[in-house]
Amino acid sequence: MSELYSPDRPADRLDPLIRDLVSWVACEPRPYAEVMEAWRTSCPRLAVWEDAVDRGYVTTRRGADGIVVHATELGRTWLRSGQR
Repeated sequence: MSELYSPDRPADRLDPLIRDLVSWVACEPRPYAEVMEAWRTSCPRLAVWEDAVDRGYVTTRRGADGIVVHATELGRTWLRSGQR
């Protein structure tokens, strides 16, 4: 089993949602406001955005139109690997 995944870690239960977020951003960079609108949650246990950032799968960059969210190379590699 991968070192990136451990079923004993509660955060790993979010992996399918994190995969959805990273896949969505990997298709094309998205404005930060759009990402926050689509992925906001009032439940602290569903920290999809925070986990994706903490794992290094997505990042923000300042662009001409404001802050934009991009999938990182690590995030793209994780998607290609098919790991949970």
